[in-house]
Amino acid sequence: MSDLFDTANAAERRAASILVERLRSSEAVSRADLNAAMTEGFGGSDADGLWTQRDSFEILEHALAHHLQFGPYPLLSLTDVCAACDLLDRLPTQTVRSEEQIEWQQFSTPVDLAAIAFVLADIQADDIILEPSAGNGLLVAHCRDYAGLQLNEYTAPRRARLTHAFPDAVVTGHDGATINSTLADAPRPSIVLMNPPFSRSVGLGPDSHAAVRHLQAALRRLQPGGRLVAVMPDWFGPNARMRDLFETTLRDVSVRTSVRLEKCYLKHGTSIAVRLFVIDKVVGGTIPVTIQRGSIRELLGALTVPERSAITTVSPPAPKRSSGLSLFRAVKSTRAAPRPYPAPVRNNVLPVGYTTLEAPAPLLDQVGVYLPYRPSRIVFEAAGEHPTALVESVAMGSIAAPIPEYVPKLPERTVSERLLSASQLETVVYAGHAWSQFLPGRFVPSKEGVGLEETQEGRAYRKGYFLGDGTGAGKGRQVAACILDNWLQGRRLNIWVSKNETLLEDARRDWTALGGLAADIQPLSNWKIDQPIMLEQGVLFITYPTLRSARGDHSRLQQVIDWAGDDFEGVIGFDEAHEMGGVAGGEGALGPKEGSQQGICGVLLQNHLPGARILYASATGASDVNNLAYAVRLGLWGPETAFANREQFITGIRQGGIAAMELVARDLKALGLYTARALSFAGVEYEILRHELTSDQIAIYDSYADAWGILWRAAHKMAYREEAVMRRSAA
Repeated sequence: MSDLFDTANAAERRAASILVERLRSSEAVSRADLNAAMTEGFGGSDADGLWTQRDSFEILEHALAHHLQFGPYPLLSLTDVCAACDLLDRLPTQTVRSEEQIEWQQFSTPVDLAAIAFVLADIQADDIILEPSAGNGLLVAHCRDYAGLQLNEYTAPRRARLTHAFPDAVVTGHDGATINSTLADAPRPSIVLMNPPFSRSVGLGPDSHAAVRHLQAALRRLQPGGRLVAVMPDWFGPNARMRDLFETTLRDVSVRTSVRLEKCYLKHGTSIAVRLFVIDKVVGGTIPVTIQRGSIRELLGALTVPERSAITTVSPPAPKRSSGLSLFRAVKSTRAAPRPYPAPVRNNVLPVGYTTLEAPAPLLDQVGVYLPYRPSRIVFEAAGEHPTALVESVAMGSIAAPIPEYVPKLPERTVSERLLSASQLETVVYAGHAWSQFLPGRFVPSKEGVGLEETQEGRAYRKGYFLGDGTGAGKGRQVAACILDNWLQGRRLNIWVSKNETLLEDARRDWTALGGLAADIQPLSNWKIDQPIMLEQGVLFITYPTLRSARGDHSRLQQVIDWAGDDFEGVIGFDEAHEMGGVAGGEGALGPKEGSQQGICGVLLQNHLPGARILYASATGASDVNNLAYAVRLGLWGPETAFANREQFITGIRQGGIAAMELVARDLKALGLYTARALSFAGVEYEILRHELTSDQIAIYDSYADAWGILWRAAHKMAYREEAVMRRSAA
């Protein structure tokens, strides 16, 4: 097999050599010239099956990459780009596209667009250049004087061509959306030139945010003060539909230039419009007005090259040049002088180090009805304290959690840089501890209602975990950490359910703070209700109102269940879980009421995914025992409990009042299924402001109180209510 590959590579190089000679002349390269070069190089025509028309365009790009390294025209200013436009005019139009190219919506960078990107990058001799999706190398082919060149390309054939065309470069084959971690050992670049795939990601399949994933990863990888020049899809801009994603992606950098080009890809066989951004990794600066033109020639007079920002870290040395010789490169070359540099920052995924305590940690001094919070059974090796002091009630603080056995795996910097406090890390440990257990018995979902029926033919249901922290404890960050732990252990399908769509950006903020990409979290609204969800890996964001919605024979609930599959074992994080309260119905102010539809759908989602790792997060989940009816994974009722079913549990605990609810919470904590912390009021200062009511204000208040008394005495009967309103109107 290796002989066949060597033969194919040799044929490609022979064809490329012929095309390079043609490019050096001032004559146009026609389709006939291209076919003749391929036939001579491969020893036969495309009719013989030795190559395809798409292959011929790939080899033409390979030849262009070689040709441009000779510097066929000066490229010192924007006016020099006209020579690149002339070269593009000499090339044939690429009329054939491969299925892969169409699927990924990735087109190589036209020569003139690459030239203008090069000029705008303002590359210096001490720069390290990275191209995360290098293709055949056209975007970096103009670069010659630099300290280092890093080329990353996922597809093997193009990667082989890059190695041949750029022997000085370090060539890798990672997913461009993960280069911040996969290239952690390499020197960080000060320049990034990129043209990412627009509509498909590795592992995700069709992905409308693929380009944003690549851009976010590249920005993370770029040195502070460095410059990134990116070709992006036309939709990525400050428009109404994408404004939030656009501003979130660019909030910590400065956009120096924003361009929209309508017809610059005609020679590459498509009329798509694209955007070109020049971005410096420095905070501040407003987004400039977008310059819109039809072609590169029309654009030149409207641009200026932005001044580079200062690099704030020591640049690493140039990678060692390859000893291999290129057919098209001079034998003599000057190596960059070595310079000192700090060791690369690693961020390996490691087990979270902690030791357990046989005897619970001693209680701290009680203040009122609260105890200062401390993990009762765990001492972490590197975690820090929570930014603000946490407390828990005396009743809860007097109960120690069980000794856990679960050890989460997180990026080492997440722990060492204290992105999670000890209290938040404790949640990740105990959530994993709970998810390693199963409820007693085997069940199947009831054909009617929201219950489970016990049967030997059923399946085991994984236990859940309840996070009852109050405001300020960082519930969103803890939900994200639990998902990240499972993500890094290979469970790449997860669900985040929250109150409304505006909380999507909060979820992305917490996820990216721990090292994820904002585009990892995709809202369910990206797919129509009658379409399958095309998300091969990621976090599906759902709102409770969306989960309960249906149209005709289609429902969002069934759409999610079909996507997850019977073997789903990822995390389902029910943020603001009290939104499912009232699933069992009950007695309301106006009489009996049915269960809430979003609560019913939330329980049905749990019932149909028995292997899911359920995480309930709510600060007000137990205000009424009936509101705990959605927490079907805590083992509050059923086999081996004091209550045969949910109804008996609700009735029994309600009769016991608040004391019984407190016992339930204490028992859950003792089992390692529940925790509830709140911010301490220590150090809080307050001042009483007294407002003296005037006689007119007192009269108004008395009038309202009298009217309300009339309505209350009417006992909610319509006839009396109308009479009360009429009397009040007459007064």
